[in-house]
Formats: sequence, C-alpha cells, structure tokens
Amino acid sequence: FGFLHRFSLRCAEHHKRRKAMQEAKDKFLAECRELDSIYHHSPEDYLQFLRSRPWRNDPKYFTHVKISALALLKMVMHAVSGGKLEIMGLLQGRAEEHTFVIMDTFALPVEGTETRVNAGDQANAYMVEFGRVSEELGRQEKIVGWYHSHPGYGCWMSGIDVRTQSLNQQLDPYLAIVVDPVRTISSGRVNIGCFRTFPENYTPPEDRQEYQSIPIDKMDDFGVHSKRYYKLEHSFFKSSTDNQMLDLLWNKYWVSTLSSSPLLVNRDYYTQQVGDVAAKMVQVEAQGGRHSMLGRRSAQQSAGPFDQVVRDSNKSAIEHVTGLMNQVMKHSLFNFR
Repeated sequence: FGFLHRFSLRCAEHHKRRKAMQEAKDKFLAECRELDSIYHHSPEDYLQFLRSRPWRNDPKYFTHVKISALALLKMVMHAVSGGKLEIMGLLQGRAEEHTFVIMDTFALPVEGTETRVNAGDQANAYMVEFGRVSEELGRQEKIVGWYHSHPGYGCWMSGIDVRTQSLNQQLDPYLAIVVDPVRTISSGRVNIGCFRTFPENYTPPEDRQEYQSIPIDKMDDFGVHSKRYYKLEHSFFKSSTDNQMLDLLWNKYWVSTLSSSPLLVNRDYYTQQVGDVAAKMVQVEAQGGRHSMLGRRSAQQSAGPFDQVVRDSNKSAIEHVTGLMNQVMKHSLFNFR
C-alpha cells in the first residue's frame, strides 16, 4: 500500500507539471498569435480600401502610424550610419482605416548632404528593381512612404521635403517619416516624426503647434512651411520573431551599449547647442532689448522669443545632466572599491 500511495502521488505531481507546462505553452502561443495578428490581412479588402480613397475627402484622414520594431531599428541604424549627412529610404507596409502600418524599410543608394537628400536615377532604378524582386518573393507589403534623416536639427518638414511629399501623395496613400539620429543618441529615446502634407489650396485650421527646438539657421525654413503639413501620432509593435531578434542583438551589443557615452559621441552636437542658444539670445536682445527680455509674461499670453530660448537652454541642460548622471552611475557600479 505504501508503494501504491507514493506512486499515485508521483503520478499526480507529474500530471500537474504537464498541465502547467501545457498552460504555459498555450499562453505563449496565444501571445504570439496576438502579436502576429497585425501581419495577417486580406489582400482583397486592402484593394477595396484603396479603390474607395476615403482620404480624398478628408485632408487629415490618416491620424496614426504603427511601426514595427524591425522597421524602426533599420531606420535608426541607417540614420546613425549617415553621421552628419542626410540619408533616405522607403517604407513598406499597408494603409488601413485612418492608420499606416509600417512593416519594413529599405535604404536607398543616394548621396545626401548636411541639409538635403534627393533620389537620383540610380535610386529610382533601385526602387523599381527592389519592388519587382519583392513581388517575385511573394511579399505582400507595398511601398507606402519614404523616410530620411535630419541629423541634429529635429523632426519636421523642410521646403524640399514638403514638395517631395506633395508629389508622392499623388500616388496616395503615402507617408513621410523623419528621424534625427543625433538627438536620438543624446536623449536616449528615438526622435522620430510622421507627416503628411495638405492639398495645394487647403487652408488648415489654426492649431497650437508642438514645441520643437529648431536651430537658428533653420528657423526661416521651418516657419514658412509649417502650415503645409500635419503630424501623425505613432506607436510601435513587435512580433514574436522581433522579440527573439532583439534579445539576440542585446546579448551581442550590450557591452558596447553600456560602455558608450552620449557626451563623447555627440561632442559636436552639444557644442552646437550652446552656440545656437547664444546666437538666439543675441538675436532676441537685438530685436527687443534687455527690458523685453527680462519683462514678465502672464499665463494667458503666448510664449515669446525669449521664452523659446529659455526652453531650448533647459532642454540642452537636461540632456547634459542626464549624460553626466549616466557616467556617474557607471563609475559607481564598475569602479567600486
């Protein structure tokens, strides 16, 4: 009887373990299905959506962008590899009701400068060949937009960007994404913006624009074209495969990530920020004098030029302090005696 009792207890324990393992497996598969559900869609429904063209009747029809972890990683790495030069690439995915879904990206072989980037004949031929090969491989993602970088001067649309996007939107739906690799490294989070332009004769309503720190030599270009486009909200998603890929990348690059310092990598950017704030201070003082600079502003009044300079200097100081705090924490952790 003692043997049978022990055997029954072991069988019950084994059954509980198997049940727990099966429940964990079912939960994992359910999470994978939920993560991967965004990759499944009907091509027929997508074609019907494209034929209906609801964005033609609403200039701000698209309001949100979902970006995969793979696409985000490729865009940021491409932008960082360009250094101070602008880079350019295309977005692959699909459009849904009020939403763009970006699945993947690919870089274009273009030569950019520190202020602009344009696709030439070589890039156009590359796009055509890439699309043909993708269709042959059975990939359902279509080209739904383009991305480029603004190294060090924020995510917004210049005059050239607005003209390029307006031309591309004739082949709607089409999206523009801007990435700032320098500010991404400096702040520790991805600095990215998603945009679409308004029709040529459309006058947008007066909306309060989000604050941006724009270098003084870019202010004119930013102000002239800021009413020609609008910004879309964005979010990120990961598939089960993306999770595994990111874990492998972290296991390989965690040492270099931990040992790097934004203060050293972005030395030129921090120097440029200080010089930019000083130039803006001189400009404000020349326009309004010291009395207007030191005068108080009520809560109901809109922010003036000096208030914007203060915000720029605060932003620069916070990034400096954050970088110093990171270095102090690393020193305390790895140089403890």
